[in-house]
Amino acid sequence: MITERPAPEQPGVRQLAYAVAEPSTQHPALAATDYHLRTAEAVARQMAQLRTSDPPDVVLGHIGWGGLTFARDALPDAALIGYCEYYYRSVGSDLDFGLSAPVPDAERQRIRMRNAAQLLALDTLDAAYAPTHWQRQQYPPPYRPRIAVCHDGIDTDFCRPDPQASFTLPDGRRLTPRSPVITFAARDLDPYRGYPQFMRAAAILAARHPELIFVAVGGDGPGYGRPREDGRGWREAMLAETGFGEAGLADRLVHIPWLAHDDLIRLFQVSAAHVYLSVPFVLSWSMLEAMACGCLIVGSDTAPVREVIRDGLNGLLAPFHDEAALARRIEEAYRHGPRLRSLREAARETVMANYDSARCVDRQMSWIARLGYRENAA
Repeated sequence: MITERPAPEQPGVRQLAYAVAEPSTQHPALAATDYHLRTAEAVARQMAQLRTSDPPDVVLGHIGWGGLTFARDALPDAALIGYCEYYYRSVGSDLDFGLSAPVPDAERQRIRMRNAAQLLALDTLDAAYAPTHWQRQQYPPPYRPRIAVCHDGIDTDFCRPDPQASFTLPDGRRLTPRSPVITFAARDLDPYRGYPQFMRAAAILAARHPELIFVAVGGDGPGYGRPREDGRGWREAMLAETGFGEAGLADRLVHIPWLAHDDLIRLFQVSAAHVYLSVPFVLSWSMLEAMACGCLIVGSDTAPVREVIRDGLNGLLAPFHDEAALARRIEEAYRHGPRLRSLREAARETVMANYDSARCVDRQMSWIARLGYRENAA
């Protein structure tokens, strides 16, 4: 494995580290492209060494960071498989979602240039795949027929319902599947994952249901979006806006910056309803893991979420920007939980049928085997 950040050693995995040179002054729209180019050079140097010592039959890599840009030149005999995570668009995607004003020209130009490494890699690949159909659809039409759809997979044996599960909050309170708890989780508490909308809906519900406990997992980093203009973090701002930071409500909302994976799964297993919101962007693994745990999902009615959640069949949907409607759907999930058990069961069945890790890995390995055989036969 060729990587910029080596992971802890794993049996059977050899890691080759590369270092990216420092940037020089360049046009603002070229910041990402410059980094991708320097990454491409560093990775190509490592690949050239492999070519003379231990040439691989197949190379699989992410096409968005530059690592595969010069792979065909460095390893001309290897089969190249590209992971197509996200193609940036200035219209009809995350950049202009919910905006009333046009996206500035400079921002559109920056986003267009950010795709340069992907387009160069796509031109040289033997095969490519995207995790979801919506992510595949973001790529230009001429490339879509070459991009298969296959998720990296969810461990449905590990992520499963457990009626005996329990989760202990930092203050010592113990939650079980019978607890009145509403959950939310994201890498960072930012607008891309609808944290402000969740907080506003939670405030509405807190006034109606004094027994409810809200647990939000996520850090205070900028996440995928941009920092607030006032310099405050989103958690601080939303606590002030909603009143959850004041006496009387402070113990109703628990913020946890980070959880080990085992603990996150236990939180999903005790959740009465799990809220997952996203602008049109990469779909989070956490939503699929929550579904595999039998969570009743209240999701945003946005394209990446709609690909998985069918409203009223395996979850509930609400408009992204309508906090009152979101509160109503969460309340429905909470008050009618037993009646909606079929949605929980259907959520897990959806993940097992389409996103189970064993099936996804088998499919990916079959591509690798076929391509490796073809290259060796040639």
